[in-house]
Amino acid sequence: MAGFGLPNFGQLTEAFRKAQQIQQNAQKLQEELDAMEIEGSSPDGRASIWLSGNQQPLRVRLEPSLLAEGQDASETAILAALQSAYEHSTTTMKEQMEELTGGLNLNLPGMSD
Repeated sequence: MAGFGLPNFGQLTEAFRKAQQIQQNAQKLQEELDAMEIEGSSPDGRASIWLSGNQQPLRVRLEPSLLAEGQDASETAILAALQSAYEHSTTTMKEQMEELTGGLNLNLPGMSD
């Protein structure tokens, strides 16, 4: 420590360097998440939804047999597929963020259990 309780210049420079590296890695991670396609399916596999790693909806697939069962069955399967895709996407995002921050406990909004 330098005088007056301030860190020395070398420590400050290193802290800024690390912050810049995290920022660069965060940008790269954002691009990687955008490019991901994460699938969620209904339990019977007849409805599937794909989200990006940033949870943007990408596409939906429904089996014709599901549609033939009517609106209620279709809605139930679509909701289950969406919940599955969201869960996978959230888990992937959280794992990627933990890897980026090196396990630092940053308490980022939306990333806590």
